[in-house]
Amino acid sequence: MEMPPSFANLLSSRNCTKHQVRCDYMETLGSELESQSSPEQAPLALTPGSERSVDAWQQTGSFPYPNLQVYPSPQAYEYSNAELRLIHHLSSISNDLLTKGATGLTVWTQKLPKFLSIASTHGYCMQALLSFSANHLAWVRSSRETRNLYLHHGSIALRGLHEAIGNFSRDNADAVLATSLLLLWQATDWRSWSSLRAGIQSVLSAMQSWKHESLFAEYVAEEDLLATAFRAPRRRSSVSAHERVSILQNVLYSLQRLQSALVGHEEELRWAYQLHAYVQQLQGIDPAQTPEDQFNCLYQLRKWLFWVPVSLLQAQSSQGPALLTVAHLYSTALALEPLFPELGSSFCSAMALQPLEAIISVTDAMQSQHGINTSTMEIGMLMQYPQHIAMNSRTRAIHFQQPLYQQQPNMSALGPEALSYTTIGNISPAFAPATPSYPMTQSSSSSSTPYLEVPGSQSTFSLGTQSWGAMPSPAFPPTMYTTQEEQMYGGYGSIGGFRGGTPSTEAASDTSYYQI
Repeated sequence: MEMPPSFANLLSSRNCTKHQVRCDYMETLGSELESQSSPEQAPLALTPGSERSVDAWQQTGSFPYPNLQVYPSPQAYEYSNAELRLIHHLSSISNDLLTKGATGLTVWTQKLPKFLSIASTHGYCMQALLSFSANHLAWVRSSRETRNLYLHHGSIALRGLHEAIGNFSRDNADAVLATSLLLLWQATDWRSWSSLRAGIQSVLSAMQSWKHESLFAEYVAEEDLLATAFRAPRRRSSVSAHERVSILQNVLYSLQRLQSALVGHEEELRWAYQLHAYVQQLQGIDPAQTPEDQFNCLYQLRKWLFWVPVSLLQAQSSQGPALLTVAHLYSTALALEPLFPELGSSFCSAMALQPLEAIISVTDAMQSQHGINTSTMEIGMLMQYPQHIAMNSRTRAIHFQQPLYQQQPNMSALGPEALSYTTIGNISPAFAPATPSYPMTQSSSSSSTPYLEVPGSQSTFSLGTQSWGAMPSPAFPPTMYTTQEEQMYGGYGSIGGFRGGTPSTEAASDTSYYQI
């Protein structure tokens, strides 16, 4: 089969990078990147209240959300109007949930103040945060302009991360870790996700001796626990066909019970239907075998983990239905993990466990405070499945942790001087100098499960002319699926997108990509 020109160009550019010579392809690609719409060219209107808050921030220089305790806080004069709006967008969400006591019930809002603190002094980290903000707005609005912002800031963040890794030290370790994590959350294909994941593991290992000084000390500790299943030996045959059927049936049964309880709560019920339809789709297809196919099957659910809880918990509706719906979203991710052994807990379930446990604490407190009545009894019954899944997941993580710690060498003696970063090629922090080639084939599941798929690989950063799928924006009903969800999200192409890195299924366990 003839190699596509874009793929040949990519391989050629990697050779140029390896031998440190001028690369015409990367220079051309860089020009294309710079020609993309800049933040100042794209409209980014917020609510009138948010606009007034941004204006006051510019006039006074005071960060509008002191309760977030962001130190140092972003300085308004350093950013454009559009960038300030993107920073404000995430900050307002985090502050709103903090006020409601719900910031720990999502994947990312509790971490945002730390991200902002680091980003205030590291430009590439701020670019990753701006990309994440635009990513959320693009999901909510289904807007090409905000998608352009996501691509624009993401490309700058990748370039900055590339440079930071080349100068890795104790001083920029937190920034490298935060940027890698933000880009990992936005990865749209298996290769780039596994590459970033391996890079994060290498940084965490190098930080062991000073992790108590890190803003991410708690994250490092939890990551060591929850990501163990990813680094442990694969459990390819751990789930039989009968067990797979049982897992999916149990999830569907729990969602059916949830739907019955959500009658009258339109938004929560709509997402319960969405989730139920997604699991039914999984039930109707053959098990995904390759890492890429497994990534594609879970991609949609993983994206929901970031955005749906924020949407529901910010709403003005009653707290109970939102908590129940979000708890079932998290428990579904945890329950499905054994069906995708190539990905392990790092892909989806590790993110879901902590906020699910936080929701369980809240619902337990609700029952204790209000005593036994019809409402608390119903909540208790509906939370039985999420509680069961959370307990099993925590137990499994601890079980895998013990033998792993016995096998791993002591990393505490590693200092920043032990890291020797080499050429990264596609600006992914774990890019292997010698990258095995990939067959340019379509995912085996794409023909039968279009809306479970991630978009196909794009050879350049250009946006193309394809329409952008709206699902799963909360502005659209659950029946409005598209045949290619977010078709252009692969637009980073060869320099990021977040494409490239190592295709090895053991990427996260092999720290050699960081030359430690």
